[in-house]
Amino acid sequence: MNYVKGILSGLAAVILAEVIPGIRWAFTDVRSSKATGIAVLWAGLLESLISLRFWILAILFFALFFAASRLASKPLRVVLFWIPSLTVISASIAVVALFTYLIVHVAHQAPFH
Repeated sequence: MNYVKGILSGLAAVILAEVIPGIRWAFTDVRSSKATGIAVLWAGLLESLISLRFWILAILFFALFFAASRLASKPLRVVLFWIPSLTVISASIAVVALFTYLIVHVAHQAPFH
């Protein structure tokens, strides 16, 4: 069970470290970017993966989640670890599934209906 908690902590930490600064970046830096379309999003994603800020946030989130997963009090562990980590992971899976569905659906559409 400790392996599952560690994996959930790491996955939720990486997702949160990518999403939280990414929201700010999406509204401020995109306006000044010269790239267009999906290239802007990919550039921002790749840029954040190599930034020091991303890795510091990921390590901090991992430490918080992992510490919360080791709490002795079961209600606190549920509120501070299980609910946030499973919510973050479920929401990210839902977003990936939505984009996958949209890509598959648009790919099968005829160009001129």
